[in-house]
Amino acid sequence: MPRVLIVDDESGIRFALKRWFERQQWTVVEACDGHEALRALANSVELSAPFDLVVCDLHLPGVSGEEIVVRLRVDNPALVPKVILTTGDAIDDAMPGSVLATHPNVLQKPFDLVTLRTVVERLRAV
Repeated sequence: MPRVLIVDDESGIRFALKRWFERQQWTVVEACDGHEALRALANSVELSAPFDLVVCDLHLPGVSGEEIVVRLRVDNPALVPKVILTTGDAIDDAMPGSVLATHPNVLQKPFDLVTLRTVVERLRAV
């Protein structure tokens, strides 16, 4: 079964995403903040149980989603294209050069599950 890490400080969003992914036959690991996400990513490497996908909120307590992407570029660059960033920010107003402006997989909240499915299927095909 494919594995996904869901990172969001809002428990309702994590719950909804977890439920959706489990219905699609994914193994789900959750993190409520950036520090917990970094631990889960490190553990996945140590346990030889890599994530196939990461769905990560941009604004997290402690370590932001942008910082997670920056760390992955060093620690696990192959996973960076498999990160879906989520945000309530206006994507069109993103600062030039920011991860929000440059990352190819950004979903603006609220997003629908059809859009999520399309992005997930595209990334699974890569």
